[in-house]
Amino acid sequence: MFYEQVEESVQYIRKHVKTEPLIGIILGSGLGSLVEMMEDKEVLSYQDIPHFPQSRVAGHAGNLVFGRIGNQRLIVMQGRFHYYEGFSMKEVTYPIYVMKLLGVRDLIVTNACGGINPDFTPGDLMIIDDFINSLDVNPLIGDNDERFGPRFPDMSEPYSIQLREKAEQVADQLAIPYRHGVYTLFQGPYYETAAEIRMYARAGSDAIGMSTVPETIAANYLGIRVLGIACITNMATGIAKEKHSHEEVVKMANKSSARLCTWMEALLKEW
Repeated sequence: MFYEQVEESVQYIRKHVKTEPLIGIILGSGLGSLVEMMEDKEVLSYQDIPHFPQSRVAGHAGNLVFGRIGNQRLIVMQGRFHYYEGFSMKEVTYPIYVMKLLGVRDLIVTNACGGINPDFTPGDLMIIDDFINSLDVNPLIGDNDERFGPRFPDMSEPYSIQLREKAEQVADQLAIPYRHGVYTLFQGPYYETAAEIRMYARAGSDAIGMSTVPETIAANYLGIRVLGIACITNMATGIAKEKHSHEEVVKMANKSSARLCTWMEALLKEW
């Protein structure tokens, strides 16, 4: 049933879009300006695609944007789905399954998140090396359909070493500073307590947020390579001196967006 739903979504998209994407991109809060760099754009609203979830978060649009940067054919999500919104994990990751059947081979995931590593500062861009899933759920729980992937997928390299190295090379060429680190998924929607942050710091986490990990798990399961880049929009609770707000997160993400988009544009042209 799930496979057939994904197929129906894909059939609708292929009827309405000419682009055959090979790279998928998920844009986090305030990071949507990459779409402005795309050429030959074709836009589909989530609400028009059969079985597709609907975005509900301020700062997120609700479109699939097809087009290209350089010679790379892209499918870009303007607005992602979060577990804290009440979506199931299968719904959160539904677009990744659609991307797979559309022919996507690589996925770039971006997010706005809190910094745990005391060496970080708001505005930093972090290449994600690994993740911690702090939830007791993930998108692969339940019956497995071998047409998508194996029952027990390997997760020893959730973020492609090859893609991370390419991202480093391009950032170095552009003199764009970057960090490396481990990203922790936090359920939300409340921001973490200081005690929780101390716990995740001891566990080896450098940054924390409410997205990215489910999509990463699904992509690895589906055989899609992943590159993750996190925008540190604030320091986490207990480290930050001020209280958190979504408005401040989006504001800082917008400030960092130009650097991230410059990096992504150059990276895609050298993919």
